[in-house]
Amino acid sequence: MQAAAMMERRPEEVGEILVKVQEDLRQLRDRLVHQVGHGEGQYAEVIDLKALENAIERTEVGVKGRTHDVLRMINNKVQTLPAVDFTGATPQPRYPEMAPYEQYDPRLGGQSQLIIRPPKRADSRLLARRPVAQLTQLTRNLQGGGPLTEAPGQMTKLDMSMKAVVNPENTQTRQVMSDSYGIQLPLINKRETKQPSPSKLMKGTTVDHLAVLPRSNRVDPQIPPPPIADRDARKGILSLMERGLIPPAAELTLDPSPVKHRVAPLHDPAEMFQPKKAGADPTLDGRFNLAQVKLDVSSNKSLDSMDTKKPEKTPQTADSRVTKTPLQVKTFEAQLQPLPPPTTPASTVNFKRSGHRFAIQNGGIRDTAPDFVAFRQHYVLSWGSIITALEHLLRLLRDFAVPLAFINGDKLADLALEFELEKAPTKENLLSVIVNRDDVEAILRRPGRRFLGPDGEHVAAAKIQAMWKRYTARSSYVSYRQRKWAAGVIAISWIMNIKMAKIRKQLKETRLYELESYRRRRKVFADSWDRIKQSRRTIIHIPSLGYSQAVRDSIKDFGIKQNTQMSRLCDLRDPQVDVIYVSPVEMSEEMLQYYSKLLGLRPAVESGAVEDQSDMQDRYKIVVPEAFDKFPSHSMCLATHLKYSPQALQRIRNLIKGKEAYIVPGVLHKDDLAVSQILDVPILGSEPEVGHLYTTKSGSKRIFASAKVDTPPGEYDIYSLQQLHESLALLVTENMNVRRWLFKLDDEYMGRGIAYCNVIEHLNCYKWAMKEQLRYGEKWSKKWAHEPALIKIQAEIPDILDQFGVPANRKRFPTWDKFLEAFLSQGGIIEACPPSESVTTLSADMLIEPTGKIRMIANGDQIKAEGPFVSWGLSVPQSSVEPQVLNECCMRIGESCRTRGVLGYFSVDFVTFIDPKTMEQVLWATDLNLSYGDSTGMRELMLYVTSGTFDAENCVIQAPPLAKKEKKDGRRRRGDEEEQPPTPLPRYAVMSTQLLHSNLTVIHYSVFFQMCRAHGIGFDIKEKQGTVFTLLDSFKREHIGMLTVGESLQGALATFARNMSVIHQEISAPNMQGETNFKAAISDIEGILGTTIQNVEREQQEVEAQEEEEEKQQQQGLGGT
Repeated sequence: MQAAAMMERRPEEVGEILVKVQEDLRQLRDRLVHQVGHGEGQYAEVIDLKALENAIERTEVGVKGRTHDVLRMINNKVQTLPAVDFTGATPQPRYPEMAPYEQYDPRLGGQSQLIIRPPKRADSRLLARRPVAQLTQLTRNLQGGGPLTEAPGQMTKLDMSMKAVVNPENTQTRQVMSDSYGIQLPLINKRETKQPSPSKLMKGTTVDHLAVLPRSNRVDPQIPPPPIADRDARKGILSLMERGLIPPAAELTLDPSPVKHRVAPLHDPAEMFQPKKAGADPTLDGRFNLAQVKLDVSSNKSLDSMDTKKPEKTPQTADSRVTKTPLQVKTFEAQLQPLPPPTTPASTVNFKRSGHRFAIQNGGIRDTAPDFVAFRQHYVLSWGSIITALEHLLRLLRDFAVPLAFINGDKLADLALEFELEKAPTKENLLSVIVNRDDVEAILRRPGRRFLGPDGEHVAAAKIQAMWKRYTARSSYVSYRQRKWAAGVIAISWIMNIKMAKIRKQLKETRLYELESYRRRRKVFADSWDRIKQSRRTIIHIPSLGYSQAVRDSIKDFGIKQNTQMSRLCDLRDPQVDVIYVSPVEMSEEMLQYYSKLLGLRPAVESGAVEDQSDMQDRYKIVVPEAFDKFPSHSMCLATHLKYSPQALQRIRNLIKGKEAYIVPGVLHKDDLAVSQILDVPILGSEPEVGHLYTTKSGSKRIFASAKVDTPPGEYDIYSLQQLHESLALLVTENMNVRRWLFKLDDEYMGRGIAYCNVIEHLNCYKWAMKEQLRYGEKWSKKWAHEPALIKIQAEIPDILDQFGVPANRKRFPTWDKFLEAFLSQGGIIEACPPSESVTTLSADMLIEPTGKIRMIANGDQIKAEGPFVSWGLSVPQSSVEPQVLNECCMRIGESCRTRGVLGYFSVDFVTFIDPKTMEQVLWATDLNLSYGDSTGMRELMLYVTSGTFDAENCVIQAPPLAKKEKKDGRRRRGDEEEQPPTPLPRYAVMSTQLLHSNLTVIHYSVFFQMCRAHGIGFDIKEKQGTVFTLLDSFKREHIGMLTVGESLQGALATFARNMSVIHQEISAPNMQGETNFKAAISDIEGILGTTIQNVEREQQEVEAQEEEEEKQQQQGLGGT
């Protein structure tokens, strides 16, 4: 197949090879005859010349016969030529494309040979349309020497015959085909159709309808489908499925299958590295080379007995097809006799594309090679540019010592034309003209191949020198770059250091100037405070949490946490006050409407009539800093956002222009002073450094110590691990009755920085230490008596803390090691936990006015929901401690704070319990927070909706009595003229701003209030009791605040717990409970309710017992009289 394909592609090469074979045989015969005739060689007597000559003659005859067969197979047409008559001179041929010409060939003994010029592609189409008889006659004339032109009559006849052959509808076609070729065409009876009139239009469908699935099959799919006709089957499977003739779920199988399966051949891996063997069969490559045949003349066997083996056609394999570098074979040149032109245009071959291939061996070209000579003659007009490109190619192959490369001459010529006037071709361009490019590229890619060329040693030496120079230059350059980079870093660091120092100096001066301005305005504020309280004023509330950056980063939903004091708006209960509230979150229209209605209830609450509500929007403004959009994830406090919000500052400046105003901050930050400086208004608060110092746990201990109030046993200002162990060991030794010890970080938020450890339970020497305490008795208070126990306890403390230390907030500090790292980095305190099972925590809100006046504004008992050390809510007023004791402690602490420059709002936390030794109530001060607290804002909301007052001396909240309707009769009885004023109504409240339920996100506030209204959750204006909510966020809506007011503490607690239970049931499903603290709060409130009921019953019993004793005393007195 490969030989046939090659013959079909290049017929002139096949003929050339056969002619060369004949020539070689002739030369071999002459040489052998010449040697024998002269007696040359020692084998002259052995060779049977007659047998050898007979064998060569038979081979020559066979090759000649095979030549005709091959040529007949290539042309696939009759090999006959008509006679051509010459009449003297040579006339011009009828077909100039077939004009013969003479060619001189030295190999034929100097004789000229008549050659027929092969036709061009366009002319071959015209010759293909000539009748075969005409072409045959023309060929005979060319061979036989006849004339090259025909008579006019003969030409006319030939033209008519040609037209008859070309036109299949001609009646002469059958006769011409029968006379010329002996072919009898079939008789076709053509039915004539009547052509429609051009004036009439044919109407109707011209396409037949396709068959579809019958209606019965569409109604009942169980009925077998109808058979498919051949006409429908020819439309294709897709058409049959679309028309329903094939069910959609049918499994289709193509027979025969378009994919044929067979076992994949697996070759031996060892054959991969074996060299390919060239095919030995000459019929596979179309070549026959006797030069490679070895004649064994020493054999006694007669050459006449040798059988000539005919080449057999073998199947083509993958190895025979894929040959990148064919073997070099010797070819013989011979003149190829031209063949008749092809009969059809499809058999024409593009000789230009398949020709002009030559070899370059070891970087050189054989100038006398026929392929190269033919290539040079074909491109002789553009040989100058081609030789330039060829020199580049030769240089490339010579430099890399490429042994053999086959070049496509046509591509080389195109490349030469492309780069004739441009730059030299690249390696990629040169490789594109190489036929065996893969082999050449493999050679070029071998390491060190460049050094095998003619100038390889010089190139290698130059390469070594270049590499050494590159190495030295690169090393010096890298060193230079490093020095330059280091110098740049040093210079930039120095410049940045200078600039930062300058900026720090400027910032320090600015901070100092702001602090001096704050102190100056504070003095003026203190002098005019009495006047400001009695006049119209504007309060600017900035509920900022100015904690350290690390604390702010660790607070989730930091903006919402700053907005838990929306109840500051209730300062409007004073008719002389206007409020500007700076909000840390965006306020939705729904929230604004709610607070507008809530604040408008004030006149209705005072009169007790619902219709007396009014609009209070002209007295309060809510301002949102625009810097929230610029710093969405920086966890900056509200004061910092306001500082970088010029539009919000300008609006506030316009609102307070010409009015008395002051700022009520949250946790003070340095930027609060900057805002105060920009607005030029005083701050009702301490200096930021003072507030931060005494808000820490260690700072509060100093305040309590100077105030001489009772505090838990403990130690503060601990900053090292050794100090921690020593202090804890000393405290345990001095207080053997304390079972649990608390560790508190100095700078934390909402009780998150607390850990505890039950030291006594894990102390091995505890029993021995108790014996030592009993042995020493009263002397145990002496330091020298503690030494033996202190040494043993201190030895066990490190292991006990590492194993049994527990952080109270696992989310903030997962392990004791994390807590200990933070404890030692920022400092902390050690504090004893009250040695009692029943411990109550209470807080008191205080205010130090600019004039130095100290007063208590609220107090309450804390409600624990998220842990035993975190305050979740308050029950107001407190009922755990005698009011006089609490007032005395608070006043002492307030005085100590005032002497240290504290100003504004602050709160104090206490714990109270019954001492198991003395059975007396103990009150310890545990924490101090120098800021406006959530309980202070909720207290303002409570007083706003009840029109009540807070009696700090007696810890009582009183609401005005209900208004009585006047009688229509104007007459009064005699006793009515001296009626006493009505008694104020006592009120109790439960409040919290820490309500969290993630399911609140799925409902809007309007739906939430409708749900509350359906369950009777609301506030009664006439009775001045009920439930009020504070909305904190308009987007997530997970956090809310709630306040319940009742006639008794038990009623307020029960209402609060019922409200949370109803809300939880309404917004939760069994499979979607969500994240909430409602359940823990309800559980703690139920415990407080049980304790409250027991206290009430105990009080009733004490009152009844006291009444019985009084009655007995009265009866004894009457009996004595």
